[in-house]
Amino acid sequence: MLVTGSHHIDGFEAPIHGSLRSPILLGGAPRGLAIVNGTIAAAVGLGLQQWLAGLILWAIGHSVAVAAARRDPDFAPVLLRHLRQRSHFAC
Repeated sequence: MLVTGSHHIDGFEAPIHGSLRSPILLGGAPRGLAIVNGTIAAAVGLGLQQWLAGLILWAIGHSVAVAAARRDPDFAPVLLRHLRQRSHFAC
Protein backbone atom coordinates (compact mmCIF):
# COMPACT_ATOMS: atom_id res chain seq x y z
CA MET A 1 0.00 0.00 0.00
CA LEU A 2 1.42 3.39 -1.01
CA VAL A 3 1.31 6.02 1.69
CA THR A 4 0.31 9.50 0.53
CA GLY A 5 3.29 11.88 0.38
CA SER A 6 5.84 9.09 0.70
CA HIS A 7 7.67 6.86 -1.74
CA HIS A 8 7.76 3.81 0.56
CA ILE A 9 5.93 0.61 -0.25
CA ASP A 10 5.32 -1.72 2.67
CA GLY A 11 7.64 -4.71 2.58
CA PHE A 12 9.97 -3.19 -0.03
CA GLU A 13 12.37 -1.25 2.15
CA ALA A 14 16.01 -2.09 2.71
CA PRO A 15 18.55 -0.17 4.80
CA ILE A 16 21.52 1.17 2.86
CA HIS A 17 24.89 1.53 4.55
CA GLY A 18 26.31 5.05 4.57
CA SER A 19 29.50 3.99 2.83
CA LEU A 20 27.52 3.19 -0.33
CA ARG A 21 26.47 6.82 -0.60
CA SER A 22 29.80 8.46 0.23
CA PRO A 23 32.39 9.23 -2.47
CA ILE A 24 35.68 7.32 -2.61
CA LEU A 25 38.42 9.59 -1.28
CA LEU A 26 42.15 8.95 -1.11
CA GLY A 27 43.77 11.04 1.59
CA GLY A 28 40.77 13.39 1.56
CA ALA A 29 40.88 14.01 -2.21
CA PRO A 30 38.79 12.27 -4.88
CA ARG A 31 40.48 8.98 -5.78
CA GLY A 32 40.96 9.62 -9.50
CA LEU A 33 42.26 13.13 -8.99
CA ALA A 34 44.69 11.99 -6.27
CA ILE A 35 46.08 9.28 -8.57
CA VAL A 36 46.53 11.69 -11.49
CA ASN A 37 48.15 14.28 -9.21
CA GLY A 38 50.55 11.70 -7.76
CA THR A 39 51.43 10.37 -11.21
CA ILE A 40 52.24 13.83 -12.54
CA ALA A 41 54.29 14.67 -9.44
CA ALA A 42 56.17 11.36 -9.75
CA ALA A 43 56.86 12.02 -13.43
CA VAL A 44 58.33 15.41 -12.56
CA GLY A 45 60.30 14.02 -9.63
CA LEU A 46 61.61 10.87 -11.28
CA GLY A 47 61.59 11.70 -14.98
CA LEU A 48 62.97 15.20 -14.78
CA GLN A 49 64.95 14.49 -11.59
CA GLN A 50 63.41 17.52 -9.95
CA TRP A 51 62.60 15.93 -6.58
CA LEU A 52 61.74 19.14 -4.77
CA ALA A 53 59.56 20.44 -7.62
CA GLY A 54 57.67 17.12 -7.75
CA LEU A 55 57.10 17.17 -4.00
CA ILE A 56 55.90 20.78 -4.05
CA LEU A 57 53.65 20.07 -7.05
CA TRP A 58 52.12 17.08 -5.26
CA ALA A 59 51.61 18.99 -1.98
CA ILE A 60 49.92 21.96 -3.65
CA GLY A 61 47.76 19.81 -5.95
CA HIS A 62 46.66 17.51 -3.14
CA SER A 63 45.92 20.42 -0.80
CA VAL A 64 43.74 22.11 -3.42
CA ALA A 65 41.90 18.84 -4.12
CA VAL A 66 41.29 18.20 -0.40
CA ALA A 67 40.01 21.75 0.13
CA ALA A 68 37.64 21.41 -2.83
CA ALA A 69 36.47 17.96 -1.65
CA ARG A 70 35.65 19.33 1.79
CA ARG A 71 33.37 21.87 0.18
CA ASP A 72 31.79 19.39 -2.29
CA PRO A 73 32.99 15.77 -2.48
CA ASP A 74 31.60 15.44 -6.01
CA PHE A 75 33.41 18.46 -7.43
CA ALA A 76 35.59 16.45 -9.84
CA PRO A 77 32.77 15.03 -12.04
CA VAL A 78 31.01 18.39 -11.95
CA LEU A 79 34.20 20.16 -13.03
CA LEU A 80 34.75 17.71 -15.89
CA ARG A 81 31.17 18.11 -17.09
CA HIS A 82 31.53 21.89 -16.87
CA LEU A 83 34.69 21.83 -18.98
CA ARG A 84 33.13 19.54 -21.63
CA GLN A 85 29.99 21.61 -22.16
CA ARG A 86 30.06 24.71 -24.27
CA SER A 87 29.18 27.97 -22.62
CA HIS A 88 25.50 28.78 -23.04
CA PHE A 89 25.83 32.53 -22.93
CA ALA A 90 29.08 32.89 -24.87
CA CYS A 91 29.05 35.48 -27.62
